[in-house]
Amino acid sequence: MSIDEEGRIRSWTLAPSAPAYVPPPGAVDAHCHVFGPQAAFPFSPKAKYLPQDAGPEMLFALRDRLGFARNVIVQASCHGTDNAATLNAIAQSEGMARGVAVVDPAISNTELDALHAGGIRGVRFNFLKRLVDDAPKDKFLEVAHRIGRLGWHVVVYFEADILEEMKPFLAAIPTPVVIDHMGRPDVAQGSEGTDMRAFRTLLDSREDIWTKVTCPDRLDARGAPYHDFVAAVRPLVEAYPDRVLWGTDWPHPNMETNIPDDGALVDVIPRIAPTPELQHKLLVANPMRLYWPDLQPGS
Repeated sequence: MSIDEEGRIRSWTLAPSAPAYVPPPGAVDAHCHVFGPQAAFPFSPKAKYLPQDAGPEMLFALRDRLGFARNVIVQASCHGTDNAATLNAIAQSEGMARGVAVVDPAISNTELDALHAGGIRGVRFNFLKRLVDDAPKDKFLEVAHRIGRLGWHVVVYFEADILEEMKPFLAAIPTPVVIDHMGRPDVAQGSEGTDMRAFRTLLDSREDIWTKVTCPDRLDARGAPYHDFVAAVRPLVEAYPDRVLWGTDWPHPNMETNIPDDGALVDVIPRIAPTPELQHKLLVANPMRLYWPDLQPGS
């Protein structure tokens, strides 16, 4: 663990390996974050963790090292509902990044329009109690209804033990839905375990529910090379090839005691998406359709 003189934590490796796997041209890291820099973009007073700076220059350097072309930057919980750091990173990307915001339910339509102009294409609702103090479903649904006119989607983060109680809320969302990290299943149960079967039932309930097949470092208790994660997730990618996304999760919030190697994470991709066609959908076609629809044929 690395803690600086201000007590700020580093949760990412300073020397990620170069992956053996080469992503296809145009590949998108569809789940990553930026932290600060704090001097320009202070952390929320409600933040549950205090990270060291991990700004856009570091993110884009990692993107290039790993062989990716684009990023989808998800607002980190340490910044609360002030999306300035995320917008700053998008602005510095030369059109190669889009974002997912976290917003106050009282946000105005004018403010939503400004976020859209800044490259935001979705809003995230977080239900992890260790990260947020309040998750008002009624207010979230109001926001979900208001973003439809922008063509946005809703990203939802929860853990497997509350999937059943989340179902009415998810069913009521009027936009496409993306589930972060597959709702954090217990991958040790395998592809036919209780958690993965319940999650497939959720995907079957709506054709516009997507998911991020991400974070073996968080989900596989046995660690690298993440055999349990691969065994549980590969059948999901094969069954829902047009509704899966992938991302590094860099700079890995709250992973300071188990910092992953980003190159090793990339090398998991061909193990969960074993054909070039599946890899292209996971890394290029799907994220481009969701985050850069303006660049799609016929748009």
